[in-house]
Amino acid sequence: MRNAGGGLNHPELLRVMADQAAEAIAWTRDELGGTYLDRLDRFGGHSVARCLTTRSHSGKDIVKAQVARLRKLGGEIRTRCLMTDLVTNAEDAVCGVRLRRGHRFSKDGSGSEWRIAAARAVVLASGGFSSDVEFRKRQDPRLDASIGTTNHPGATVEGLIAALKIGAVPVHLSWIQTGPWACADELGYGKGSRFASYSIYPTGILVDPATGRRIVNEWSDRRTRSDAIIASGHACVGITDAAGARQDLQSLEHCLKTGKVRQFETLTALATEYGMPAGTLGETVRDYNRRVLEGLADPFGKPLDQGLQALMNPPFYAIRLWPKVHYTPGGVGIDAKARVIDLYGRPIRGLFAAGEVCGGIHGASRLGSCALTECLVFGRIAGRRAATQPLRAFN
Repeated sequence: MRNAGGGLNHPELLRVMADQAAEAIAWTRDELGGTYLDRLDRFGGHSVARCLTTRSHSGKDIVKAQVARLRKLGGEIRTRCLMTDLVTNAEDAVCGVRLRRGHRFSKDGSGSEWRIAAARAVVLASGGFSSDVEFRKRQDPRLDASIGTTNHPGATVEGLIAALKIGAVPVHLSWIQTGPWACADELGYGKGSRFASYSIYPTGILVDPATGRRIVNEWSDRRTRSDAIIASGHACVGITDAAGARQDLQSLEHCLKTGKVRQFETLTALATEYGMPAGTLGETVRDYNRRVLEGLADPFGKPLDQGLQALMNPPFYAIRLWPKVHYTPGGVGIDAKARVIDLYGRPIRGLFAAGEVCGGIHGASRLGSCALTECLVFGRIAGRRAATQPLRAFN
């Protein structure tokens, strides 16, 4: 994580996450009944295969189990609630929230104003701001409305701003991550992006269609791969073979039907479809295969001796890839106890935070699989500590 994060990660937060990750995963199995595929996956930036994947290839399996447990315990989830402010009392402790209930994202100012008191504390878990084009443009002017996002419309900045307004320290807000596996031929994050994430990058190569040549280490971190694609000035083509496609057959079936992924019996046919120089593409694949089979060094630094297979099993599969805003590593500062801290490093009483709304854990670029891990680890810490806080007076 420190390598991918450019050394900007806060060491004390990394240590907490690493030390408590196994316990958090065990909790999802033992307490929530979560199940995972019987394999370890390797995503970009990781040095070994260490990532667990749910049955659906999505975090929704964990979230659904959490929702079911919450409802069983008598908890209530209120949707269409837009938080606008954190409420503090005379002692400057957070004692509740101000929100608009019945809000619709398509109608600014919709919903009725409510104030909700917190008996002991507030845990801020409002996520990132990938869908908030105006705010992300203020951090990085390149990320305007022409750049898509993989996030839902509710990935906006209100929760973060509410914390900043009462003195929370901002951390790494301008570091915004784009997903290099984003499919250029679908909106958001769909089956095409998932196929690229689980099949193309782990087993295949990424090629610039203008040259027919590889442009990056396909196992490098997300930022490195995204930057390489963007530098080309156009969508690039991810390629794998029949063996690699078996990593995610569920997504492949859908993608072939919708045209997001195309199937070819020969590399020449593939090159023709994407306007590539066929001779150069053939040379690229032959050179890659030779290096894999003979254990030779890769010019892009990809560790070809770590379980990779040559691309020699037709049919071949290809997908057009162009990065989309996926994750915002920056957010409010927290300490190792998940307490939100102010500009002087002091905890803001009554306020905890967990997940993408926090900054400092991932640094410049997040590794795949580490977001849910972070949410679980710091969410459990925040919840336990919030439950032990004294009762608060509500103004």
